[in-house]
Amino acid sequence: MEKEIIRIRVALADDHVLLRSALASLIDSFEGCKVIHQSNNGKEFIDFLRNGSIPDVAVLDLNMPEMDGYESARFVQKNFPGINVLMLTMYDSELSLIRLLQAGVKGFLKKDIHPSELNFAIHSVMKAGYYYSNHTADKLANLFRSGREKKGPLQNAMLNDHELEFLKLACSDLTYKEIAQKMFLNPRAVDNLRDQLFIKLDVKSRVGLAMVAIKNGVVIL
Repeated sequence: MEKEIIRIRVALADDHVLLRSALASLIDSFEGCKVIHQSNNGKEFIDFLRNGSIPDVAVLDLNMPEMDGYESARFVQKNFPGINVLMLTMYDSELSLIRLLQAGVKGFLKKDIHPSELNFAIHSVMKAGYYYSNHTADKLANLFRSGREKKGPLQNAMLNDHELEFLKLACSDLTYKEIAQKMFLNPRAVDNLRDQLFIKLDVKSRVGLAMVAIKNGVVIL
């Protein structure tokens, strides 16, 4: 019997070893798929890529220590655009979806999906260049449809790197003055940045900013 030819090389990054091992075994059971690497976090995954072993598909957990899935996806988008990134995430709000799309993520997976959906997602992202479940597709359709409005969710959720950095720091115990120093801005600029986010995210306080950041996976508790 002729030996099966491996067509799709998959790399995994997840700090939960038991889940990652089970995921690797499952993917290896799919026809035409082979897990070629497992990482504990994004930093290990990036080191693997820098060593010259490039997978076709990367399945990344959003919540990882040292370097999370979002930062890892951004690195891949910039340096290895040929890799198709699928993100394991429990966050499906407008802000989190847009952030991940901007980072080059080609599809979103919940950790409780059926194995057949994972199999379909891997093959779909290789064939079509993307994978969206019906649930995610509906949310994206509603998002862009409502984005035509003057202050729709699409417009409000478009945060740049500067705003995301401030949002993360606003969830710390740093004072606004200390945040300004850390971002190399004057205090007035930080106040303006804060007020802009109040409007964009429709909140009225620093606590509100923190709640939005946590809900959308910008910061992980």
